[in-house]
Amino acid sequence: MKLLMAGLLCASFALGAGRIVYSKSFPGSTPAFVGITFEQDGKAVYQESVDDEFPIRFALSKEETGTIFQLAGKVDHFKRPLESGLPVAKMGEKMFRWEDGDENHEVKFNYSQDADARSLHEWFEKMTETAQHYIALERSVKFDKLGVNKALLHFHVAYDRGRLVGLAVFLPLLDRVVKNDTYLNMARDRAAQLAQQIRNPPKPAEAGKAESQ
Repeated sequence: MKLLMAGLLCASFALGAGRIVYSKSFPGSTPAFVGITFEQDGKAVYQESVDDEFPIRFALSKEETGTIFQLAGKVDHFKRPLESGLPVAKMGEKMFRWEDGDENHEVKFNYSQDADARSLHEWFEKMTETAQHYIALERSVKFDKLGVNKALLHFHVAYDRGRLVGLAVFLPLLDRVVKNDTYLNMARDRAAQLAQQIRNPPKPAEAGKAESQ
């Protein structure tokens, strides 16, 4: 029994070891800075400044989290350069950092030709889009009731394109719209549809069938 408990304890430490810290700095863009801390339990914290007082917190699925950390492993946890060195346009300085106790590795790049690095960056772009859609929807829900339907429309388009992750974070906002008749009926209907899709996502076979039609 002691050996079993020790094995389970070691396994839990291995699962929880290491985090990925990502940032993108692009002066002149909106926002000019984003930072994301991503843990092995799938929890993400999104900030638009290093001292952001209102970070956005959401969580990815076990499968998504596993894919992201596998990609980090494929690029050696950022021990090697990722910059292509090609004369391409400036697309913002990206930074990845691996933190695991005393082990820290950091790499910065503008553009990479490494397929795994680009896939990893794409996941963090999706997290960024998710947080920005949340901010836009939350702002409209609180301060611009007439603008809620427009925010929901943009959210719906991003959802259909597969650009969003950690969708459960949106449910309280969507439910608030559905239950409050001071919002436009079209907004309430769209919010109800999105909430239903998030709570009952199509199975992979059903999703593939729908895309082929």
